[in-house]
Amino acid sequence: MRTELTIVATPGRSPRISAVGGLAARITGRDTVHVIGTAATPLGGDHWDITVRVLSGARLSLRSVAASLALPGRECTVSTAHWSVDVEDDATLDCALEPTVVAGAAEHRVESTVLLAPTSTLVLRERVQIGRTGERAGIWIGTTDADLGTVPLLRHRLELGAGTVSHDLLDAPAALTSELRYPDDRPAEVSGDARTARTRLPLARGGSLTTQLGPRL
Repeated sequence: MRTELTIVATPGRSPRISAVGGLAARITGRDTVHVIGTAATPLGGDHWDITVRVLSGARLSLRSVAASLALPGRECTVSTAHWSVDVEDDATLDCALEPTVVAGAAEHRVESTVLLAPTSTLVLRERVQIGRTGERAGIWIGTTDADLGTVPLLRHRLELGAGTVSHDLLDAPAALTSELRYPDDRPAEVSGDARTARTRLPLARGGSLTTQLGPRL
């Protein structure tokens, strides 16, 4: 199944929403939109194409009503998603969806492309859990490319699950919380213990990337 979801926030009016496939969205408050699943997706072979635009001077809080469950398909185990995020001058986006759970034998790949202006405000949070209760299998691969105007802000890739680069004999994290924040002038911070590590790293052009890894969310 191919799913296409477009949300455009404009100052002084309600966000415009266009949806085809297994996702929909509803306006749930002033400048607030919740994403809703309308079918069992993502299954292996499914692709999501999600576009979020916050026009100059607008604000948008993007949430979801439930976690997403990535499942293997009968003939294909890999599902994919592409997020295109554009936050214009003096615009604000706060995106914090419920977690993605990758079931055993499934593989979910996410690519996010983010374009910001120097006066944009962004909080982009992502949470992932490998496996349901009692499951250890499943793979998630996430890539984020963020630009500040024409200048690169972030190039980041992370993999979770057995067989990926993060899964070794010393550590095998199965849960991720990631937050890209702009602007943010807080210093670097590292915390946690042997099983759960949290790192906040300042970005050279401003903003920060916070990553927390552990056995579960």
